[in-house]
Amino acid sequence: MKKKPAAPASVFDRVQVILASAQGFAARSVNTAQVVANWLIGREIVEEEQGGARRAGYAQRIVPELALRLKEQGIKGYSEQALRFCRQFYLSYPDLPGAQICYALRSKSVETAPDGEIGYALRNQSSDSNIGHALRGQSPESLTLIPQIIEAVRAEEWKPGLLHPSLSWTHYRALMRLRSPHIRAFYEIESIQQNWRARELERQMQSLLFERLAKSRDKKGLMRLATKGHEVQQPADVFKDPLVIEFLGLPESHRLVESRLEEALISNLQQFLLELGKGFAFLARQQRLTLEGDHYYVDLVFYHTLLKCYVLVDLKTRKLTHQDIGQMQLYVNYYDEERRTTGDGPTLGLILCTDQNDTAVRYTLGPGQQKIFASRYQLHLPSEADLAAEIRRELASLTPVSVPKARAKR
Repeated sequence: MKKKPAAPASVFDRVQVILASAQGFAARSVNTAQVVANWLIGREIVEEEQGGARRAGYAQRIVPELALRLKEQGIKGYSEQALRFCRQFYLSYPDLPGAQICYALRSKSVETAPDGEIGYALRNQSSDSNIGHALRGQSPESLTLIPQIIEAVRAEEWKPGLLHPSLSWTHYRALMRLRSPHIRAFYEIESIQQNWRARELERQMQSLLFERLAKSRDKKGLMRLATKGHEVQQPADVFKDPLVIEFLGLPESHRLVESRLEEALISNLQQFLLELGKGFAFLARQQRLTLEGDHYYVDLVFYHTLLKCYVLVDLKTRKLTHQDIGQMQLYVNYYDEERRTTGDGPTLGLILCTDQNDTAVRYTLGPGQQKIFASRYQLHLPSEADLAAEIRRELASLTPVSVPKARAKR
């Protein structure tokens, strides 16, 4: 029997893309619905506590009794601890669905909105014209508003503190641990822009990414981090100090050789690129440069897509020396003269080392240079206290800046 000709591969490719897109959208919709439901549950608990505050002991019994009744009804996943997370979620994100919806929910009456605009706006933002009627109902009815809230929120311009479909309940669980709303806003922006999974968000928070980036910024730079995320506008914005590369699984040892460090970085290239930050594209390892018969090798070569320039990385398993800086200067000058093309920015060099003498680096490079940088790396995820103490020490040597104060934990 003659076989039927196979359908073109491009058809299968397109169908796979359609299915993957649909599955991804469905998963995001489920996650968003869970986030909204948990916010509404938290709101119910808080309002019930406030309403029962005049009765001694009533507020303290709400969460345990609610958890017990949900368990008796066979509803899983809402233990006392889970309900307390919902409560904290509402307190941490009081305006998650947007100011208009929040006002309507809190007032329990659309007609009481100022200028009479809220009910009209909500009805126009939602495909369901019954949203205004539902908002006028009693508090428990608000739990049926999940689809309408999601639809209404999509019409609003997103900013930190509002609902975003890319942030799951696991993301928000991690974000709630941050007391400072400014730092929390930074991680919300970066999670969305960099498409971080919840595990990567946890790692970046544990490695104090915000504080590491904040070290070299003034007060205005700190506020830009909190409102715009990590923007790359100049070479100094690209590199972090220290780099945390605990994902390599290498022990801290004086026997560690550069070839093993390089091999581990290449084997974990995806995680290394995440740690380096946005804009890095890997090009080559052990790139050979030949000068009058002498061979030199650049450990790692990247191209930075935002600054439009080559970035050369040299790995050292010891303390940085002025000879290392001179070697990197050779690499950078060579690339600028021989590899750089029209449209490319000046080549940048990054030396990764275990330690450095900041004064020696400054005198070796001279004032005002923006091409060669040195960063320390750490092979273990430091404790928050250790890393925070190191950052404070370095900040103390710079012009004092005011980091936003942490909001008191509720």
